[in-house]
Formats: sequence, structure tokens, C-alpha cells
Amino acid sequence: MLLTAHQTQYGFINTCLQSLVIEEFGEETWEKLKDSAGVQDTFMTYTVYEDIITIKLVQEACKILGVPMEAILKLFGEHFFTFCKKSGYDRMLRALGGTLTEFIENLDALHSYLALSYQKMNAPSFRLERGVDGKMLLHYYSDRRGLCHIVPGIIEAVAKDFFNIDVAMDILDMKTEAERTGKKEHVVFLIVQKPRRQMRRAKPNRLQEGQDIQRDQEVLDAAPLRSKETCLSVSVCPVKKSHWEVVRSIVTFGKGHLLNTFVPIYPEQLWIEVKTFCDAFPFHIVFDESLRVKQTGVNIQKYVPGLQTQKIQLDEYFSIIHPQVTFNISSICKFINSQFVLKARREMMPKAWKCQPTLKLRGQMIWMESMQCMIYLCSPKLRSLQELEECQMHLSDLAPHDTTRDLILLNQQRLAEMELSTQLERKKEELRVLSKHLAIEKKKTETLLYAMLPEHVANQLKEGRKVAAGEFKTCTILFSDVVTFTNICAACEPIQIVNMLNSMYSKFDRLTSVHDVYKVETIGDAYMVVGGVPVPVGNHAQRVANFALGMRISAKEVMNPVTGEPIQIRVGIHTGPVLAGVVGDKMPRYCLFGDTVNTASRMESHGLPNSVHLSPTTYRALENQGFEIIARGEIEVKGKGKMTTYFLIQNLNASDDEIMGRPQTLLDHKDSDMSTPEGSPVAGQDSVEAADGELSSDQTKTHPFCSDTLPSGFCAVL
Repeated sequence: MLLTAHQTQYGFINTCLQSLVIEEFGEETWEKLKDSAGVQDTFMTYTVYEDIITIKLVQEACKILGVPMEAILKLFGEHFFTFCKKSGYDRMLRALGGTLTEFIENLDALHSYLALSYQKMNAPSFRLERGVDGKMLLHYYSDRRGLCHIVPGIIEAVAKDFFNIDVAMDILDMKTEAERTGKKEHVVFLIVQKPRRQMRRAKPNRLQEGQDIQRDQEVLDAAPLRSKETCLSVSVCPVKKSHWEVVRSIVTFGKGHLLNTFVPIYPEQLWIEVKTFCDAFPFHIVFDESLRVKQTGVNIQKYVPGLQTQKIQLDEYFSIIHPQVTFNISSICKFINSQFVLKARREMMPKAWKCQPTLKLRGQMIWMESMQCMIYLCSPKLRSLQELEECQMHLSDLAPHDTTRDLILLNQQRLAEMELSTQLERKKEELRVLSKHLAIEKKKTETLLYAMLPEHVANQLKEGRKVAAGEFKTCTILFSDVVTFTNICAACEPIQIVNMLNSMYSKFDRLTSVHDVYKVETIGDAYMVVGGVPVPVGNHAQRVANFALGMRISAKEVMNPVTGEPIQIRVGIHTGPVLAGVVGDKMPRYCLFGDTVNTASRMESHGLPNSVHLSPTTYRALENQGFEIIARGEIEVKGKGKMTTYFLIQNLNASDDEIMGRPQTLLDHKDSDMSTPEGSPVAGQDSVEAADGELSSDQTKTHPFCSDTLPSGFCAVL
């Protein structure tokens, strides 16, 4: 269980985790992880989020990547250090200390400073114990349970990057801290510096490496003595030193025994008056081992009048809120290197001040061994001018040398910048969401446009270019219509006709994708497709033939609203040259021109119900291609004279399911994905019928293309 209490943290942490996953495992892994955890797309730096979001991301990362929780957290710790440096905290981190020990000892001070800007930050606390042989014990306290494995990743990365040393960290103890009022998790790490020879594994000659180390050590030990002799004696004829010896002497000058020769000098007595000291440090408290107050500054007496009373107990008026330890000398001494934050008890304040925010003090504890007393040098903990006003304080209440004055003014500007940054992040996120929605809508628009025009033609129109007409030397055109469509229209409601055509055209449209033919358009019950246009292909006749066989199968699944039986269709196909281009400005259409269009429509109008009528040129294109074709014989075709035509029966090399593009696992089932899509454009079903109005003797309607004039919708030129 990673977390048991309700906690929050800033989006900076989640952004860092996102950066880690993307850099180490890729964008796709992050998207999968985000969807699996059910979290939002992006996180804003200064916005507070629930800890449970981070916990979900970490847990899902363990499942997806198959990596233990400890490894993920340690990797996150290493990346978090790098992420902080890239985010502008590099110089601030380097300034914490000149050694790893000093760095760790000042982490709490850094968190205290960051809390001025990140007011809801709940940072962990660290306490360091120095041991023998360079070993250290790091005490880690946190309200969040189970996240301690992040610490080794951070500390090891800091040691290697800032101080050029390798350290190893192991957990010695893990428990709930009893002495801390918050009952935080207390983990003790053992930090051991790895031997330098382990850091130089890349050198091939280990024997030579050991000799070099020994020689360097001898030179370092002898350097102070040689420096002393050089300073005490003046050589008449100085011996010229090598460049390396000069550099070595300069470097070792500050690292030898001379570094420890400084001894501070203290006065025999303290040359400062008591009154002056209390005025110069207006916020300070001196108390003994029993927490009895011995001395206080002048301004702290002003805001906590009870401190003017003699022999009062400090814990009666204040409680320690950071670090969360019990209020006694032994606990304070354990965290003597930490900043202490004390909060005044509201019940001990004057009644007139109880409606005001309680006073908080922040400062340093210093133990005075000779006097067996502790001095607390502090200042009011204020983040902004607003808090200064709420406490009814002024900058003049702070000592001129107190940097809290500058901190309040600087942080006021910092808070304003953070608010502006938050607004910019929020606007950026809104723009990102709008851009995402715009891309979705654009895709929908392009899909609709590509359904009306060929893709390359639509792209040219979008770019504002004119589309030149193209000549295709050979292609195959198909026309189809519904038998007795006029009678069906006369006997049914319009909505029934629309539903029937919509169902039929939806099935036909699906087949165009299966056989890769281009749908030109529909008018009423007439359906027109072409193969080999707009992209020329060699097997256009075979594609259209298979499409026609699929149409015949699909028509059996569409019911006649009058009889309740499957509808019947007629199909005609012709192969020949055409001219294709875009016509119109308001509703541009990609149309076909030429006698091939007229001949194909004649094949359809002179066909028979549930038959695929082929012209001689189409027959020659399909001959010996695996199709069963029978001859119809010589017939009179209006406007063409006598023609020998044929009927397409079946494809000998493909089953019905292959023709329909059905999965092999659904051979015994009907297609479930042939449902009627909404919004299919169907219009003018009566316009073509109105031009004809009469039926032939075999109870099939005569298609209007039998007349001398073709409908303008097909843009066919005789």
C-alpha cells in the first residue's frame, strides 16, 4: 500500500513522471499508461492534484513494464533530479553545499524556501548522522508511505553529478516514527561511498592504476613539506619545475594541512548590551532544558504578550510544526541542523487577536553548552504582503538586517509570476484541447470530402488549384437499377423507399472498398461505379465484375417493402475510354464523359432481372480470367445497332464470402456490419422515374437512359 492518507501534490511531479516514461519507453507507452490509469492528458505545474493520480500511474507502470515498484521509484528519483536541473533549479541545488553531507543537511532549508511559493507542498524531512569511515545514516521522514525508494535514486544521482563520487544506499530500518506527532514513516538509510577504484573500471591496466594512485598519494603527502621549504628558502639558482609539478603544487596548496590552520578568536567578554541585543534581534527566545523562557526579543513580546511573564513554559505558548517532533530538548537536538517552525497557540493569545491568523516563527536552534540553554533565532514566517497585513504587522517590525523583509517583497513578485504562469498553462491546455477537437473535426470533414471526390482531386481543390481533366484509355463502367422501382414507389410511403435505398446503397458502398472501385454517384435507384479511374489499374474489368457479383448477392438481403421479398436489380457493364474531370463550383463533382458511359447505361437498361449484362469489350477483358460467362446473343441496342452481348454468371475461383469480403470465421453467418449508416445521401428517387413513367412488357421498367437524352447528373457526353 503506497498511500493511506489523503494527500495532494503539485503537477510538477506528474509532469516529471510523464517525461520519464516518454524518454525511457516512448510516447505510445505513456498513452497506454495514461489510458490504463484513467488520468487526464496533461498536468499544470502549479496546480494541486491528488496523490492517488501519481500512485495509479506508478502502479500501472509496474504492470505494463513488468518492473518492480522499487525499481520504478528509484528510476523516477534519478530522473526527478535531472528534470529539476532542466527546469531551472540547477544553480539552486548546487548552492546547497560543497559536499554531499552539506547538501543533504540543507535539503530541509530548500523545502522551507520552496514552501513560500508552493504553499500546499508537503515535503519530506531529512536528518543526517555522520559515522566512521565516511559512512552516514540518513533518516527520512514522510507522510507518504512506500515512496522511500525514490530517495536512493535522487541521492546517488546528486553524488555522481555534483560531487563526482559513487555512493551506495541500503535500507537499515523502516518504521513509524513514534516521537513525531505526525506519525510519519521513518526510514533509515546507510550511505557508503564506493572505493575510488570502483569508479575507474574503464581503465584496462589495474596494476598500473594502483601504482599511479600510490604515487599520487605520496606526492600529495609530501606537497605541504615542499611548499614550506620553498617559502622559507630563497634559491639563487632555482631549478625549473615541470608544468605538471607546478599545477600539482597549486592544487594541493589548498587541500593540505594549511586548510585547517585557521583558528577563530573570540573576545574575553561579550561587548553588547542586553537591551541592544534584544533590539537588534527582536524575534529571539532563550530557554533552558525544562523549556523555561529566560529571554525574548522586544517584538516577539509585542505579538505574544504572555512571554513577558516570568518563568513561563515555552510549550505553553508555542507548538512545533516543523520538524514534527515532540517539544523537548532531546528531540530538538536531534534535528539541530533543521529549520524550526513554531506556531503560537491561539488559546494563549489575547481575545482581540483570536480572529487574526496565528503567528508562525521560522528560524534556527543553537545549543549553548556552557549555559545549558537553547537560543531560537527566528523571524515571522510570512509569504506575502497579504499575510503581513493579516497579521497586522509592518516591515518596520522586522530588523533591518533580517532578510525576511526582502523575501516578502521578492516572493510577492514570485507569486504574481506563478499566477501568470498558471493562467498561461491553463490557456495552453485549452488551446491544446481545442486543437485536438479541431483535428478530429478536420478528419471528419476530409473523410466526407474524400467520399465525394477522389483523394488527389480533393487535395488539389483544398490547395486552391484547378483540376485538369484526364483521359483514360481504358476503364470499366457499371450501372445498376432496381427492377419495378416505379411500382414500388407508387405503393409505399416515401420513408420506406428511403430506408430501402439506404440499406441497399450502404451494402454497395461497402463493396466498393472491398474491390477498390470508385463510386461515381447515385440518382434515385441508379448506381454507377468505375474501375481504373481515377487511379489506372490493369485489372479494372475483374474488379468491377467481382463488384457486380457482390451487388447481386447483397440485393438478396434487401427486402421489397411491398412484397416482403428480396428486391431484384439489373446490372450493365461496358469497357472503353473516358474523359474524367471536376465540374461545377458550388457542388463540384468528379464526372465521366464519353460514349463508354452511354454504352454502359445501355447494357443496364437492356439487361434482365438479377443478371449482369456485359458488352463485347468487357467480355474480351474478362475472357480466360476465371469467370463463367454465357452468350446472350445478338440484340438491338438503341443508338448502337445490333450487338452481341453476354451474361456474367460467377467467378470460378472465388466463393461468395470472398466476393463479399466476409471473414472466414463468419461463413455461416450474415454480415453484421452491413447495417444502415445514418445520414447516407439519397435524393431525387422520383426524378429519373418521372422521365420514363412506363414499364416494358416483361414488367421491368425502361431505364431513362434508353431515351435520346441522358440525365445531366451522370455528366455523360455521347
